[in-house]
Amino acid sequence: MNALKRGFLLFILFGVLLSTSILNAQNSDVLVSVSLKGVSESDISLLPLSGSKQFKPIANIAGVKSGETSTIQVSKEYLPGEFIVHFEYREKKESKPKPSEKRILINQQNLELWINPIYANNPDSIRFQKYEKENTGFLLFSKENNQKLQKLGVLQNFLMNYDEPESKFYKQGIEEYEKRRQGYNHWLNLQTIKDSSLFASSLYRFNYVPQITWEGSEKDREQSVLQHFFDGINFNDPVIIKTAQMNDWMNAYVNISMKQITKMSMRDSIISKAATTAIEKSKQGLPIVYGWMVDYFYKGFEANNLPGVMKVLKPYLADPNCLTSKRMEIERRLKGMESLVPGTKAPTILLPDAKGNVFDLDSYIPTTKYILVLFWSADCNHCLETVGSLYPWQQLAENQQKISVVAVSLDETETELKAWDQKIKELSDWKHLRTSDGIRSKVASDYFVLATPVMVLIDAKTKEIISLPASINELQSSLK
Repeated sequence: MNALKRGFLLFILFGVLLSTSILNAQNSDVLVSVSLKGVSESDISLLPLSGSKQFKPIANIAGVKSGETSTIQVSKEYLPGEFIVHFEYREKKESKPKPSEKRILINQQNLELWINPIYANNPDSIRFQKYEKENTGFLLFSKENNQKLQKLGVLQNFLMNYDEPESKFYKQGIEEYEKRRQGYNHWLNLQTIKDSSLFASSLYRFNYVPQITWEGSEKDREQSVLQHFFDGINFNDPVIIKTAQMNDWMNAYVNISMKQITKMSMRDSIISKAATTAIEKSKQGLPIVYGWMVDYFYKGFEANNLPGVMKVLKPYLADPNCLTSKRMEIERRLKGMESLVPGTKAPTILLPDAKGNVFDLDSYIPTTKYILVLFWSADCNHCLETVGSLYPWQQLAENQQKISVVAVSLDETETELKAWDQKIKELSDWKHLRTSDGIRSKVASDYFVLATPVMVLIDAKTKEIISLPASINELQSSLK
């Protein structure tokens, strides 16, 4: 290995170690004490808003009475981070439980919180200990920030709705808006620097106002926002991936990008472009932030059943500087896309059906020309939406003669199985199978299923794959 190559690899290794050590700088657990007031009693739980254990409670404390204090130990692996304190409170002893939530920031400081769950988001009903830093600092920033954004919003509304865009008055409005936009972003930068010791300061920059081209159509404005969307973010700040705002901010970027889709044939190319642009921007920052961005799009592609755009992630898997936590899943998905293609034989399915009989796909010969294999879960909202559209469509007489549905459940937990057992009663004309190992099962592995729903259209006689439709519309097109 020559000296230049050794130097490059050492540089990459140093970058990986540096970004990981910065993110894991928290060296001790933190205690969060919640003192209840204003209600008879409440159950209290604490949920992280980011990371692999997002929305999974760290602790659940039942039956906390008014005037009592409950203490939760937060492991350093969660820190720093944003959390939700969730209450199921009874205003009076005989009252029915009601939910309420309070979002908090936790960093290196033990936290003491006095709160009335009825008014969980009213600052007058919440008190932190003296000299508390993160939440107090973020509250002070938010008050001033909201005032400044309101003033900028007045000018923005004027420019969006004024009916004479060629007038001198309108051009003066653009100049004034741009001056105030730059002034606001400068103030935002100063606040971030001033509070740089706080985790809260990593949230400030998500308020950055990008440049807008006011001359032209609404589509031109959206394009300019996309072009400048990443101008204000610091991809060298590892803590941004510990915030819920990072995910919300990226969702906003994707939603604006999706507005560019005017017909279905444009979807994959526009989404691919949006993903590539965002990942390339993050690539200029720390490896752990770069990896987070790849993970974000992978999860989005899976959740929305967009296998056609998954290939845009392939180049980043070969980059040692990309600290994606989903490398194996992405590689498996890409391999599946190469293996499960039209014209290849569908993998064998050998599973018990809802009545306990063994179903064998290879020997299954229905009266229809096609078989649709549907991988789903009765506890998955997106699956239920798909089933809700697919079942009545398949039940039409002309479609019943064309296509049989084999629904493979990946439900595992007791709750999921109860939901599945109930739901299949409404889908009586389908053949229902279930694998006890869910997403880890052989059949899910054979079909490279990493998220549900997944549809595979098969020729009933030859058992060759015809298509992998991502929607009912694509299924209809395949049948034509």
